[in-house]
Amino acid sequence: MYFYIKAIHIIFVVSWMAGLFYAVRLFIYHTEAQDKPEVERNILTAEYERIEKRLWNIIATPAMVLTLAAGITMMFLDGSLVHAHWLMVKLSFVVGLIAYHLKCASMMEEMRKGVFKWTSFQLRLWNEVATILLFAIVFLAVLKDALSWIYGVIGLIAFAMIIMSAVKIYKNYRVKKGIK
Repeated sequence: MYFYIKAIHIIFVVSWMAGLFYAVRLFIYHTEAQDKPEVERNILTAEYERIEKRLWNIIATPAMVLTLAAGITMMFLDGSLVHAHWLMVKLSFVVGLIAYHLKCASMMEEMRKGVFKWTSFQLRLWNEVATILLFAIVFLAVLKDALSWIYGVIGLIAFAMIIMSAVKIYKNYRVKKGIK
């Protein structure tokens, strides 16, 4: 039974992450649509709000709930997991991912009210936060106690710096090419 629940857990983690990645991508387009002429902006805004709401309510949030339910079920089925140090660290990153999810929901609500606090560049950086959390969670789940904490932390920081640099390089490329 444990491995069936684990498979379900993995499937819904993938669905949750897909929802988070796509939602923030939609936020970027939604924000950029505010620079369009009024008619185009109104059409795009209405469409982005519709898509964001469906994505959030049909995919991202249910996938998060099912991911957490399957994860908790796995801990009940294998009681030794509760005492695993790697799992406690992993769960701290999961809490970070839940906070990220809730912040995205808040951002979506603000945009629905016409409040756009984040630039498209800031949203591109924000999108990478989920990637960093995903890397940390997956490496902890796979490597468990074999993970050297020093190398793991250094690697995570280096990975974050590489991703943030890539976003900055892409921004400069877009500016140079005149791409909005």
